Amino acid sequence: MEHEQPGRVGRRLAAIVAADVSGYSRLMGRDEVGTVRTLREHRRVTDALVEKHGGRLVKSTGDGVLLEFPSVVDAVECAVVVQAVMAQRNEGIPQDRRMLFRIGINLGDILIDGDDILGDGVNIAARLEGIAEPGGICISFSAYEQVRGKVTVEFTDIGEQILKNIACPIRAYVVGQTAKAHQAAPLSSSAPHLSIVVLPFGNPGRDPEQEYFVDGVTESLTTDLSRISGAFVIARNTAFTFKGRPVDVKEVGRELNVRYVLEGSVQRGGNRLRVNVQLIDAETGNHLWAERFDKFVADLFDMQDEIVSRLANALDAELIAAEARRAERSPHPDAMDLVFQGSSWFNKGLTPDSLTRARGFFEKAIALDPDNIEAMVGLARVDGYLGASFMTDDYSERLAAAETTIRRVLSLAPNHALAHVTLGFVQVFTNRAAQGIAECQQALELDRNSARAHALIGFAKFFLGRGEETETHINEAFRLSPRDTVAARWLGYVGLAKAQLGADEEAVIWMRRGLEANRNHSFAHFPLAAMLAQVGELDEARATVQAGLALDPSFTIRRFRAHVPSDNPILLAVHERIVAGMRLAGVPEG
Repeated sequence: MEHEQPGRVGRRLAAIVAADVSGYSRLMGRDEVGTVRTLREHRRVTDALVEKHGGRLVKSTGDGVLLEFPSVVDAVECAVVVQAVMAQRNEGIPQDRRMLFRIGINLGDILIDGDDILGDGVNIAARLEGIAEPGGICISFSAYEQVRGKVTVEFTDIGEQILKNIACPIRAYVVGQTAKAHQAAPLSSSAPHLSIVVLPFGNPGRDPEQEYFVDGVTESLTTDLSRISGAFVIARNTAFTFKGRPVDVKEVGRELNVRYVLEGSVQRGGNRLRVNVQLIDAETGNHLWAERFDKFVADLFDMQDEIVSRLANALDAELIAAEARRAERSPHPDAMDLVFQGSSWFNKGLTPDSLTRARGFFEKAIALDPDNIEAMVGLARVDGYLGASFMTDDYSERLAAAETTIRRVLSLAPNHALAHVTLGFVQVFTNRAAQGIAECQQALELDRNSARAHALIGFAKFFLGRGEETETHINEAFRLSPRDTVAARWLGYVGLAKAQLGADEEAVIWMRRGLEANRNHSFAHFPLAAMLAQVGELDEARATVQAGLALDPSFTIRRFRAHVPSDNPILLAVHERIVAGMRLAGVPEG
């Protein structure tokens, strides 16, 4: 899109989108740093979608953006995808903490002043955004006339609206679900669970010297996705038959019999490299997830490994969530449908409620298929976390049950990387840290992307009294999986290691970051409260305890102390300091 000449004010007809965050001030009042960080993470996804649909960011106002699109069709399609992606990203988050966008769209005459745009065409979009429901889209009649019959969405006429500072009433329409998305996806699809093709990534700059790097990312990602347990990934040679061809993802899905299509592009500009990726439902054509990787160019091969590792870890969680949503619509779920629903609950937050729900799905899956490896791994992980996270009084029995289950898995599938990590987890939390490290190292030989293996090695070092080494291992885990579903726990690991070293202020910083990453992690509240009390922040410590008890009312100091191995003086020392802080913060004795 060409811009007007500097210094010249011109006019043109444009499709304008105004969007902001509903209740932003309330969210900021609750947690300024966390709100800003969360919005930044959402914007990375939505900005990639805007770019894909040809949109241009005109200006940003903190919690809002003003965008210009080549056409109203592009604008509406982008808005629908953005709201669908945001609905998925808000799943599992309490209603009062969800970040919901309101979007207004108008087609109108605008004034161009350099890169800025002004006038009633812009103002109407902004006013329509103001009357849109949180999570909704509102468009003007002028926009509606251009898109009806061209976009498969439903429109509801809400009549003429009196908009602030707009001279004449504006007829407005609310955009509903897409017609195809409104219908349930086919419930008896012949495509296998977790079936995906990685289409050859694009090279927008058409730099022939970069082509080998772009193809390398595609090939490596294909290989690494195949390591996801239960995944069916189309081979590289078949996927590359689509290279350089315009494709219809739904046709690709039918031709290859896969549920998901991953497409992307790699572009180098100067000393920066940008990778854009989109995960698409091959049955509906709906965008499920988007990611952008943007950083300075260093060693290209090291960058390729990092890009692929991050994408593979992120896609693991996204594909589980997508499969769980499919399973919810199935009147007759099979064992794997139940496994994905259990995994989805496991990923939502380490609370007694979410883990109990997850366990129920895994048990149902095993009832249908007693030898289902993934169901047994899921059950072992739930029992392990329930035992290790101070959520039950029968923690020893939970950890023993987890070990029995996971050893059976490894007898059936000795090369299951996550099973080795799970066994390592149980060993670390039953005072066998050195054996736990060995299991994690074996997992890394099977799956180089296992961020969880790196993180657990770091925590095992804490159990061995080598807390000064923990942070390095956790940083490696974050390099591979920056937004892992259990990242909150990793941050807490470093916090405990800092407490072991007597660095109480640093411990508070890391533990607070862990809680901000996932406030549904019930146990994380209590060591943070303890360290806050140790540094004199008693008011915040007591408030943190109350928030933790709201998630797990049964937590007590007695339960916490019962978990500490009596023959590990290293752990006893740091746990006594944490117990002292818990008493100051008001944790019940039990």
